[in-house]
This record gives sequence, C-alpha cells and structure tokens, in this order.
Amino acid sequence: MARHTKSWSERERDRSTLTHKVGYALTHPGQVAPYLRRATRDRWLRLRHPDHVGYYRAVMASDTRRNAEAAVGSRTHERWLALGRMQFDYLVGHGLLPEHRMLDIGCGNLRGGWRFIDYLDTGHYYGIDISPDILLAAKRTLTERRLQHKLPYLTLTGDLTLDFLPGDRFDVVHAHSVFSHSPPQVIDECLAHVGRVLTDQGFFDFTFDRTEGTEHEVLREDFYYRAETLLSLAREHGLHARLMDDWEQLPHGQSKIRVRRSPPPA
Repeated sequence: MARHTKSWSERERDRSTLTHKVGYALTHPGQVAPYLRRATRDRWLRLRHPDHVGYYRAVMASDTRRNAEAAVGSRTHERWLALGRMQFDYLVGHGLLPEHRMLDIGCGNLRGGWRFIDYLDTGHYYGIDISPDILLAAKRTLTERRLQHKLPYLTLTGDLTLDFLPGDRFDVVHAHSVFSHSPPQVIDECLAHVGRVLTDQGFFDFTFDRTEGTEHEVLREDFYYRAETLLSLAREHGLHARLMDDWEQLPHGQSKIRVRRSPPPA
C-alpha cells in the first residue's frame, strides 16, 4: 500500500490561500472542476445552514447520494476496505478486546465499524453520526456483511455533548476523520463531555488534519489544526492527551491523538 503520511513542508501549507489554490490548480488541472462544484455548493449551503451541524449534514446528504464510500473519504472500494482495516488493526493492536464497549463517533457507513461489530461481543458497538443519510448506508453495510445478529446501536445525533449516553460506559471511544471536518467549538464540545462516558482506564482516539503552520479551514468542510492546540484543549478539560507517534508511521494522511480520563498505565 502506498504511503500517505505527510512531510513537514506539506504540513506547513495554508490551503486556504489564493497562492496555494492557484498553484494546486496549475499542477492538478483535473481537480479544478470538482473544486468549483464544491465551492458553489459551499456558498449555497452556507446561506441555508448557518450552523455547522446543519451545514455538514447537508454536505453528507449530497455526497452520500453520489457514493456512500466516497462520502466518508474513500475514492475506491479497495481504499474503503484498507482504511477500515487500518483502523481495526490499530485499535486491536492497542488493546481492544471483544468484551470492551466501543463508541464510534462519526461511524459513517461502517468503513471500520463493520469490523468492530464483527469482533466485539453482541451489543458492544455503539455508532453515532450527524447524517441520517450515511446511517441508512451503514444499515446497508450491516446487512451486506450479515452482522444483524451482533445488535449494534446506530444512532443519529445533533451534537457531541453525548448527553443521551450513560457515564463510565465505554472502554474505547473512536472518532476517525471527524475533527478534520469540525470547527473548534465542536471539538471543544466533544472534549468537554467525552470523559464522562469513558471508563476510568478507557481512551478516546481521534484523527485530525495536522498543520505545522497557520491553522485554517477550506470551504468550511476541511479544518487544519496544530497538534499542540488540540493537546492543550484536551488538557483544559482535565484529560491526559498525547500524539500517537506510531500512527504517524501508517499510510494515512491524518494524525491521531489519544486522550484519557486517567493517566496512561506505565
């Protein structure tokens, strides 16, 4: 599998600047038309949905109508399978056990979720998403994989306060490619409440688009953060946070942070 890790120079880029956009267009002419379509959609949806959840729910509805796998960031079925396998192998390698209870924030169409459902004990997987359209696609994945007997929970949510979930419940909370599409207030909301639903020795893994330069956003869909910004935000909420260096070695363009309610074991 080709490597997708980013170099330091790539992480310094500000993709919101006109200079970057012009340079990218000149070197990737085939991407100009798709970008213009996204930009037009962005302007229209901003007018209709001033709040971010409403905006991104509409983005997902639009993307899912075309291709549910592409809507979660996989341009091919092979890449969809590979990214799901990567998520699964990483968490199992970090101690995920069948008896654990897992909360999958932004579960999408179960790119990684179907593997977790198959692996975990019956009823131990809980997936939430802001998009009803992608949750319908998740149910199709569940049926295609013949995993109905594992009784996963698939629930629509409108925020990340997690207030409908019991405390001290989940050994692993997981958010893959969620904060890469989230403004600071959404991330802050999640980190303010995720500690309540974690078990004392549980952990929360989330990926994000990392920059070493100026933090920025592109079309209100993609957000780039410095690692220290998110580490500091987690600590402000009393969580123990660290950048996962071993994830950086995998063929994935995003970085990963792990937070715990309690200090990590020695």
